[in-house]
Amino acid sequence: MEHIEIRFGNNLDSYDTEEKSFEEMFQSVNPMFCFSKRIWKPQMDIFETQNQIIIQAEIAGVKKEDIVIEVNNKAVKISGNRKPSQPDPTATYRLAEIQFGQFERVLYLPSVIDVEKVSAVFNNGFLQLTLGKLFAKNIKQAHDLSMDFI
Repeated sequence: MEHIEIRFGNNLDSYDTEEKSFEEMFQSVNPMFCFSKRIWKPQMDIFETQNQIIIQAEIAGVKKEDIVIEVNNKAVKISGNRKPSQPDPTATYRLAEIQFGQFERVLYLPSVIDVEKVSAVFNNGFLQLTLGKLFAKNIKQAHDLSMDFI
């Protein structure tokens, strides 16, 4: 069984602007209306239990090997690529809402996590990332560990 790549570090750059470009406004009207590569944002949920933070991402059509997860004690970055699929190149689009290409999300965590307790599962188009929480007595150790990544 292949594993999902999870990277640990402190440098998660974010492509997180809410302003839409001219191209983005018309992308859903016609998928061929594309001036350059664009990054889309898959829908995600974050919820918390007493001991864990769980992130679920809806990324149907993405291969497991095309997913990259980067984790530090403050945030998680989930990125990858969904390759386009056009069943018939002579077809005329009447509705085009499915986004293809590069995707990226940076999610800031509500609690400090234990990097020893991180796992990911990808099944039926959903990625689930489970992050164990780090409790108060271990937070200093996590801070010292995060300094190693700088």
